[in-house]
Amino acid sequence: EVQLVESGGGLVQAGGSLRLSCAASGFTFDDYARGWFRQAPGKEREGVICISSSDGSTYSADSVKGRFTISSDNAKNTVYLQMNSLKLEDTAVYYCAAYAGRVCDTLRWPDYWGQGTQVTVSS
Repeated sequence: EVQLVESGGGLVQAGGSLRLSCAASGFTFDDYARGWFRQAPGKEREGVICISSSDGSTYSADSVKGRFTISSDNAKNTVYLQMNSLKLEDTAVYYCAAYAGRVCDTLRWPDYWGQGTQVTVSS
């Protein structure tokens, strides 16, 4: 059974940082690109950032460029989202995602989802 389990969400002040983790199991981690999506209240789910398992290249939404980075540890089957300079508009439920195929060069709809973790940015 494929599982993606996020952790690390919480409440943070604007301008602060937070790191999310996503532990993957039930599939061959190296065969999948990985990413993060988010969904703010009343808004559609949107892609944030992804990383290719083939070469570690990343692709991110314009709204988070220069502030969010994604990385992964294949030995631990874990992907991370480092969020810096957080803004009020970053408040959302963040979802870990996995894409069949090793390349992620666009924030397309993934094949697997985690259950989500809440990130709330306060003023």
